[in-house]
Amino acid sequence: MNSEDQAMRGYEMDAEQGMSARPSHEGLRKSHELERPSHEVERIPTASSSSSSGSEASAIRRENAISRASTQRDLERHPTMLERISTSKSQHQGTVGRTFTGRSTGRESRRPMPEMGLGKQYPPPLPNQEDYVVEFDGPDDPRHAQNWPLKKKLISAFVLGYTTLVSAFTSSIFSTATTQVAAQYGVSTEVGLLGLSFYVLGFALGPLFWAPLSELKGRKLPLVIGMFGFSIFQIGVGAAKDLQTILLCRLFGGMFGAAPLAIVGAVFSDMFDTRTRGLAITVFSMTVFSGPLMAPFIGGFLVTSSAGWRWTEWLTAIMGFVAFFGILFFYDETYPPIILISKAQELRRRTKNWGIHAKQEEIEVDFRELITKNFSRPMRILFTEPIVFLLSLYMAFIYGLLYLFLTAYPIVFQGVYGMSPGIGGLPYFGMIIGMIIAGIYVMLIQPSYNRKMVANNNVIVPEWRLPPVIYGGISFSIGLFWFGWSGYRADIHWIVPTLSGLLTGFGLLAIFLQSLNYLIDAYLMFAASAIAANTFLRSLAGAGFPMFSQYMFTALGINWSGTLLGCVAAVLVPIPILFYKYGAKIRQRSAFAPTAPPEMKSADDEGHTPSPSTEKMGEDAV
Repeated sequence: MNSEDQAMRGYEMDAEQGMSARPSHEGLRKSHELERPSHEVERIPTASSSSSSGSEASAIRRENAISRASTQRDLERHPTMLERISTSKSQHQGTVGRTFTGRSTGRESRRPMPEMGLGKQYPPPLPNQEDYVVEFDGPDDPRHAQNWPLKKKLISAFVLGYTTLVSAFTSSIFSTATTQVAAQYGVSTEVGLLGLSFYVLGFALGPLFWAPLSELKGRKLPLVIGMFGFSIFQIGVGAAKDLQTILLCRLFGGMFGAAPLAIVGAVFSDMFDTRTRGLAITVFSMTVFSGPLMAPFIGGFLVTSSAGWRWTEWLTAIMGFVAFFGILFFYDETYPPIILISKAQELRRRTKNWGIHAKQEEIEVDFRELITKNFSRPMRILFTEPIVFLLSLYMAFIYGLLYLFLTAYPIVFQGVYGMSPGIGGLPYFGMIIGMIIAGIYVMLIQPSYNRKMVANNNVIVPEWRLPPVIYGGISFSIGLFWFGWSGYRADIHWIVPTLSGLLTGFGLLAIFLQSLNYLIDAYLMFAASAIAANTFLRSLAGAGFPMFSQYMFTALGINWSGTLLGCVAAVLVPIPILFYKYGAKIRQRSAFAPTAPPEMKSADDEGHTPSPSTEKMGEDAV
């Protein structure tokens, strides 16, 4: 681990020590609550905002010092505030520039210090910098996104869910146009499929830019830029005069369209607390996976109508601009460090005190550190952590098959059963219904998960997430065998292979969703890097699988291709079983999983290393 990684572990230990020390001060906290509400923090007059003399200001400070200090300590010991302080440290450390301690983590400059100018001397050091850093006004501060009214949260969630659906929808609608595009430009169908693969390849490259930008400038800016660029490049595909333009615009459209896939999950972490976040992430995941399966149905009717294949792109451009304006006008910033920047800006304007600032404003971008934290660390985690590598390999196979189905279903339902492209897209709804069943299942087990967490002193055990992954793996494997051996003959009714989608859809979402949650719980403050590594690998699989699918189904036939894929899926089922049984021991040997040293474990949580604060911090970082 490098110095930044070691510093992150130090913050984890500080958070755990803070949580363990809190109960010892409970009586003192209650006595202060009797004196005044814990959410009221007394402000200190500043020289720029007070008209009284310096001596009067000092007297006011001395008079209120005891009550103010006590109340501030009460707030800092409040469980919610302690979690948010830990999260703030993690977020600040996770970005580039200066760490939470103010130490520069970038390269030390060897150039001489520049002069102040006009012969001015260097000014004296400022007072304690932390006194000028703005924070949230207690756990119930309405500025914090988790305290927004439910109506505002639902509007934001709807806009972001629609945006994610548009991006995922666009990834596969082009699959219905590949035959016409290949015929129009005189190339093979495999070359036409590059438009599908290039877009998904953009999903692998885009998050490397959008994720760090969202941690530096907030969630709204990259979402606005991403959806605007996405819509422009869809127009480029629709108006393209040659194949090169189509492929390049699809690639860049995928890179810009990756913004919601990389950021919306983090937005839900900003808005929803631990108990409700699982439900929000479930809905988000359903939009990610149902979007590619809805598109062939609509695209099939477009390409066979008088509108032609170009309207698959005009339609997505219109949908993209709707998402762009929805984010621009109906979504407010949810990233806490950026919310504090706006608060600090208001205080500076109204008090004329230029020293007031938010912690995020101390960040100075360093290119080498940007590469280290947003590329080097995910790759190190991917290739050195068995949990991340094997689960990412499993999820890459599942995600690749999602896009392989875009060519497999037409082979079966259009080739064997003679359906038109539009009608041939209807069987995808079997998989969509299976995903809905998986989402409902995960929602139903969430209360049981919460009860176990409460019974375990609010300490999570990551392996609790894995049973649905095991069930989903078995279901997915059976669904592949079912699809292969029921869809290769026309005398078998078409509803039989369609119903196989119930098992494959259920398995696909159950595996992906709970594996993602497992990585978050297991790696906490490094979860963002673990998810980035996972996204990179599975997006490569999503881009590559459609390229060989037609060759495989032609050479092996539908039945034996389904058998091959089902066998591979069955071979991968033991991966979550292995981690369910030995995951805790593997994490203890990890250089990244935040396992506390033995002396920091209390008797009642022996064997469960994460604290409530670190659990919150890890999920918020993602």
